[in-house]
Amino acid sequence: MAEFRLPIHVCVFLFRRQGVARQYLLLHRVAEKGAFWKGVTGSIEEGETLFHAASRRTMRRRGLLGRDPAGRFHVPLPAIDKWWEAYGPDPEEIVERAFVAEVDGGEPTLSREHDAWGWHLPEEAATMLKWPNNIEALRRCEAFSRRIR
Repeated sequence: MAEFRLPIHVCVFLFRRQGVARQYLLLHRVAEKGAFWKGVTGSIEEGETLFHAASRRTMRRRGLLGRDPAGRFHVPLPAIDKWWEAYGPDPEEIVERAFVAEVDGGEPTLSREHDAWGWHLPEEAATMLKWPNNIEALRRCEAFSRRIR
């Protein structure tokens, strides 16, 4: 029996302060993986909490250490036929939980899944994101991050 991923993702929008402005880190997926911009994302592992998955993605996968992921937002993704290979035939949606975390410094370390990165003001970042749910999550993360002192 094939092992499938859990149909739950985390998406962490990391930001840094530049004066009064906030800039968000976006990663660009390689062409083989769709060639689009996104936040720091990944699947949750069996037995792992959402918070732990978000923290693991921010620290280990990107070489950045953010503060504790704070805002949590439920954003459902449609389960697309081509994803069934990874998630199996059962999910009707993939749930993505968005987090926002402030980064104190450092530069990202790209995995083989990404070929570029950049820091962007929220308005610019929103125009670069492919998925409407990511745009909405970024909007919510930006509203939440305005309250972080």
